[in-house]
Amino acid sequence: MIWEYHHLNHKLEKADCILALGSHDTRVAERGAQLFLEEWSPLLIFSGGIGRLTPESWNEPEADKFAKVAIEMGVPKEKILIENASSNTGENIKFTKKLLVEYGIDPKKIILVQKPYMERRAYATCKKVWPEKEVIVTSPQLSFEEYPNGEISEDEIINIMVGDLQRIKIYPERGFQIQQEIPDDVWTAYGQLVGAGYKEHLIKESA
Repeated sequence: MIWEYHHLNHKLEKADCILALGSHDTRVAERGAQLFLEEWSPLLIFSGGIGRLTPESWNEPEADKFAKVAIEMGVPKEKILIENASSNTGENIKFTKKLLVEYGIDPKKIILVQKPYMERRAYATCKKVWPEKEVIVTSPQLSFEEYPNGEISEDEIINIMVGDLQRIKIYPERGFQIQQEIPDDVWTAYGQLVGAGYKEHLIKESA
């Protein structure tokens, strides 16, 4: 139920740029590259420095690693922009916004690529930081059952989903995201999962 809530199910449209947000999951890079190669947009941007889940396993910023994945898939290097200093979703958007200003690029419509269980929070953050832009969110096209792999387990995914739902609840009042409705049954499911011990990604002072 929470997995489905995090999905926005936006319909793809041609856009001025594709912005893929960095993480431990290179399938996000592959999705961004796929969309570029399918000509949904003429520009591919990767944003991400050293995130909380990648410092131990990666020796380079997420955006740089993602760009290498895209180039290997056939995306021309000159069609890629890299923002590799950000360390959270808010900085992803803020630093990318600054980067595009430096390049004199003013996109009207953006395809935002994120992990499946982070679609909603990425959208809410982008609309808070960049409210004037039209944002279409997408992610690797995988079901909850298909998503776990050797790098992330089902338990880890559930922990992150629970933490993201908590952030959707409390971040608007902190000025980090736009407000979004959380259906009662989704919030009940959240409480049940927290009660079952899925607390690893909760913000401790608000848990």
